[in-house]
Amino acid sequence: MKRNGMASLKKSSSSVASLVQSTFFSSLAALEIQLPNGSSPSSTVPRKSSPKTRKAQTGSSSGSAYSCYTNLLKSCVAQKALSPGKQLHARLCMLGLGFDPSLATRLVHLYCDCNSLRPAHLLFDRIPKRNNFLWNILIRGYAWNGPYKAAIALYYQMLEHALVPDNYTYPFVLKACSALSAIYQGREIHEHVKKSGWEKDAFVGAALIDMYAKCGCVEDARAAFDMIHERDVILWNSMLAAYSQNGRSYESLALCREMALAGIRASEGTLVTTISASADIAVLPQGRELHGLSWRCGFDSNDRVKTALVDMYAKCGSVKVARNLFGLLKGRDVVSWNAMISGYAMHGYATEALNLFEEMQEQSFPDHITFVGVLSACSHGGLLNEGRKFFELMERYYNIEPTVQHYTCMVDLLGHCGRLAEAQNLIRQMKVVPDSGVWGALLNSCKMHGEMELAELALEKLIELEPDDAGNYVILSNMYAQAGKWEKVVKLRNSMTNRGIKKSVAYSWIEVKNQVHQFLTGDTSHPMYDEIYAELKRVEGLIKEAGYVPDTGSVFHDVEDDEKTHMICSHSERLAIAFGLITTPPGSRLLITKNLRVCEDCHVAIKFISKVTDREITIRDVNRYHHFKDGSCSCGDYW
Repeated sequence: MKRNGMASLKKSSSSVASLVQSTFFSSLAALEIQLPNGSSPSSTVPRKSSPKTRKAQTGSSSGSAYSCYTNLLKSCVAQKALSPGKQLHARLCMLGLGFDPSLATRLVHLYCDCNSLRPAHLLFDRIPKRNNFLWNILIRGYAWNGPYKAAIALYYQMLEHALVPDNYTYPFVLKACSALSAIYQGREIHEHVKKSGWEKDAFVGAALIDMYAKCGCVEDARAAFDMIHERDVILWNSMLAAYSQNGRSYESLALCREMALAGIRASEGTLVTTISASADIAVLPQGRELHGLSWRCGFDSNDRVKTALVDMYAKCGSVKVARNLFGLLKGRDVVSWNAMISGYAMHGYATEALNLFEEMQEQSFPDHITFVGVLSACSHGGLLNEGRKFFELMERYYNIEPTVQHYTCMVDLLGHCGRLAEAQNLIRQMKVVPDSGVWGALLNSCKMHGEMELAELALEKLIELEPDDAGNYVILSNMYAQAGKWEKVVKLRNSMTNRGIKKSVAYSWIEVKNQVHQFLTGDTSHPMYDEIYAELKRVEGLIKEAGYVPDTGSVFHDVEDDEKTHMICSHSERLAIAFGLITTPPGSRLLITKNLRVCEDCHVAIKFISKVTDREITIRDVNRYHHFKDGSCSCGDYW
């Protein structure tokens, strides 16, 4: 299938090229008859365009030839036919028309569209009269293809030539600023926009929003958005993306509702952005609403929207729905394959992820994101041999250089399998600089296997990279506590206090009847506080009868055992589960989200709870999904 598709593509491309070249040479043959004095290209020497030549162009035969050259160049630009365009350029040079402003502008346009920026720039420099359109073409070429600094430099050269940028210039140069996160130049250009009166133009506004968003300045992006009163769907989409890309998914969804109230019809971009925002914060009801909106807007057969829905349902815990939607895709590209493979991986369905990857290799070409999903599946499933095989396959067969994400997966896999020395050796051999994800994976593995010395090394590296992240300190502190090394616990806590570092607050939330209920550890603020703790006590009694024994080893404080038991039994996820048990119908599934990793004791307790209450309980923590059912977890106690 893959070979047939490639053959068809090559055949189609050669057909287009043949058509262009056929038209090109036929037109040139006709032009030879029209050249002045009956001259032919072989007898014509290169010469400069003179006033006499230009005057002759207005004559009947030469004017017709000039018009034909213009039309030929238009055709080359429209079809991005670089090779015929170069041949036509050579002929124009021989005729003395190589630097004719009109024809040369079209040639620059062709070269830029075909990403041949060096000849475009060389020709640009030789054109005597350069208008805004010509400057915009070259700035756009660099803004699209890089180097982006060249686009910004050209913009300032344009100002030096006393030309006034227009509503085409600004979006192109701001795109270059976005690519470089060049906030200083971006702000300066914004001032020029204000002075030139283009601040309320929708296209310029969209470019400003994108630039500020890429630089992390969301409030500035919103200010630019608010300046424009006549907003089209492109402008709304730019602001939606600005919120979504900067981790402000709730605001993106709120703006989507505002957009609907303003009577703006959602586009493909609107839906993809907002569905992805729903996925990022795992809000299934809003995701379902957007799924319905996609149907009402006629995008039920749109594969880009469907791929976003596959990703959303997988991240919201409905992996079966995601798989059904994936099966309905008309054409599966690498993005859709990646979404489904990563979805299986985060749920711990390693076998399904790897089977899908094998199927993908027959139909599509995997990229580096594919292998992040595959290696993550191996890591979550404890598939050491498979992980090694795919890591090697990625480099040797697909020529994909490992990124820090790939190394993180491998360190996590090796560490979880107890190969800590091998994991440390892999870090030493990394072709990229290890980041906090790599050292964090090693630290977590050390915690699992009680490897204190290596954990201390990992923490040292993490402090260098993330000096204010309390979670790293807590992991090592818990290791000290489990080993009974209370002096080291106190020392580490004092170090945190001296640095002004506070332990991250753990919280969990559950959505019941379209309302989100959030709980902290030991929370007593909920209106149903009495009922929640009564249910918690009832369930605690049932699971103890079933064999549950609290493990208080990970409790941070050096306190009495009874108090430790009380503290661990009132963790935020248990309060959310107790609330769900008393507010939802018997037998219905509970979906809990937690901002931190589920602790070992809660993981054991929830397995018992799923059994004694006959409930399926899904927990999404900071790392992955856990599906608890009938006393077992989808992770196989490997996480």
